[in-house]
Amino acid sequence: MRSEKLHLVNYIGSLIKEADYVYFVSFQGLKVKELAEFRTVLAAQGAECHVLKNTLIRKAGALLGAEALAELALAGDTALVCGKGDVSAAAKAITEFGKKYEKLAAKGGYFEGAVLSVQEVGEMAALPPKPVLQAQLLGVLNAPAQNLVRVLNAKAASILNVLSAYQEKIEKQ
Repeated sequence: MRSEKLHLVNYIGSLIKEADYVYFVSFQGLKVKELAEFRTVLAAQGAECHVLKNTLIRKAGALLGAEALAELALAGDTALVCGKGDVSAAAKAITEFGKKYEKLAAKGGYFEGAVLSVQEVGEMAALPPKPVLQAQLLGVLNAPAQNLVRVLNAKAASILNVLSAYQEKIEKQ
């Protein structure tokens, strides 16, 4: 392999290795202005878009030791969308932009050592944002403690109700 291609494969490998998520996008027929707009939308989500050759992506996967990525069947024009942080935000950006410009569509992805199908990328886009998921998890974790406090308060309140009723009865006599 020529040194330029080896350098490019190493660069692609470092992008994939450092990213929390990677999505593959088809952009055939998309105008340069529209692709620039897509990159701006992704940048707002903390993601990057790189147009790369399919063979170089597979070679980078082999270099990383990711067999699933090395054997990925990519065809046609491919852009690699990668980033850190909220996994669903970039998937939503891809899905929303794909609705606006039908020439842009997800081809799949790579997340935590597994290759994602187009359907799984759509499911990632359907997830709520990370702060919402964290709040839901916190609510689930707090629920047993809150229920215990309610039960304990109910017992104490019932004792107080009996005592106050008894006091009222004594005061009436």
